Amino acid sequence: MTQNGEETAPLRRREVTELRPATGGPGRRAAPDPPDLPHDRSQAILEATKQIGALLKRAGHLFALAGSVAVYAHGGSRYLQHDADFAILPDDADAVAATLREAGLPVRVPPEDWLLKTACHGQNVDIIFALAHQPVTRDMLDRAHVLPVDSVLMPVLCPTDLIHSLISAFSEHYCDFGAVLPVARAVREKVDWDVVRAACGDQPMPAAFLFLLERLHVIDAQEGQP
Repeated sequence: MTQNGEETAPLRRREVTELRPATGGPGRRAAPDPPDLPHDRSQAILEATKQIGALLKRAGHLFALAGSVAVYAHGGSRYLQHDADFAILPDDADAVAATLREAGLPVRVPPEDWLLKTACHGQNVDIIFALAHQPVTRDMLDRAHVLPVDSVLMPVLCPTDLIHSLISAFSEHYCDFGAVLPVARAVREKVDWDVVRAACGDQPMPAAFLFLLERLHVIDAQEGQP
């Protein structure tokens, strides 16, 4: 990793075909898309996820898929509009960065000190070593489930850790319950909600979200409460 956080070696990047509207009048067929062009952004994110996951697997790095693609792997919506996220151990950051650079991918160190950024298939990919202000741990990665992600097997954060990471990030400055509500609904039967409650402690924003889930009958009310 360079001191200024930017890649200095020339990068080998795959050319991306520009999308153009179909031309011609009724009855005239448009030229077919190139076979390697993703049909939509969700597919582009999945393609980026598969390539990065395969690289990390071949290099023997310990990791787990996180974020919206992890939700998809657990049965959630395929409508992906955010970056692909991978959780790694803090001590592995330099080695993972080297693996990405050797594959010709750019690596950038942003001002935040808890992640690296790369890009693949025109999509941003975050390599994260702290979730909700807590370092990624070996226990967390050991709990990951090996699941197919659009035909590629890779470790994916377990639903309990995934939900905990999402709602623990809520604060007075970021509190988008609407984005996480469908995630909670999608994986609710796979989550140990008692563990989530205990891990969140008395943090007001996560507690408010859990109360909302109870009122909407997404999860059962905590024992001893109406």
